[in-house]
Amino acid sequence: MRDEESLIRRAQQRDQMALTQLYEENFDRIYRYIVLKIGDRTEAEDMTQQVFLQALKAISSYRFKGMPFSSWLYRIAHNQVVDYLRKKSRRPTIPIEDTMAAGSSDPPREIERKMEIEQLTAAARQLTAAQREVISLRFGGELSVAEVARVMGKSEGAVKALQHSAIVALRKVMAAGTA
Repeated sequence: MRDEESLIRRAQQRDQMALTQLYEENFDRIYRYIVLKIGDRTEAEDMTQQVFLQALKAISSYRFKGMPFSSWLYRIAHNQVVDYLRKKSRRPTIPIEDTMAAGSSDPPREIERKMEIEQLTAAARQLTAAQREVISLRFGGELSVAEVARVMGKSEGAVKALQHSAIVALRKVMAAGTA
């Protein structure tokens, strides 16, 4: 933790190496968290960039409280996801065929992958908000049970129970094909 605290202090002083290190250490986990929440890889990339831009703007106000720096980033990401989903519910959806990248090397695989993400996202909507958060943090963000517990303000036992019930529920929904 002392190394991270030192790294953050350097980043607060606009040390480019420290800022780059924080970005590189956290980008993939924040991206996976967002893409699991929204189900759109391109939009998740943009949103992840926005998370880091917001973090950069506000890093001088960051206070080390014994929690990992990533907890702060996840909170920013969570707020971005909430805003995105709120706005998206007011816009019409675009058919899957219209969202395919032009010149994709394997269009059938791209469609299949997009459908898998959409099916998982639809199945996850049937979970409770706490279950979705645990799944996103554990598997999207690759956080340990202890880290998820700190981020969510819950006990490790509660996180394990939420994770178990979420996985059981997802298996049932996916097996039934009712996502």
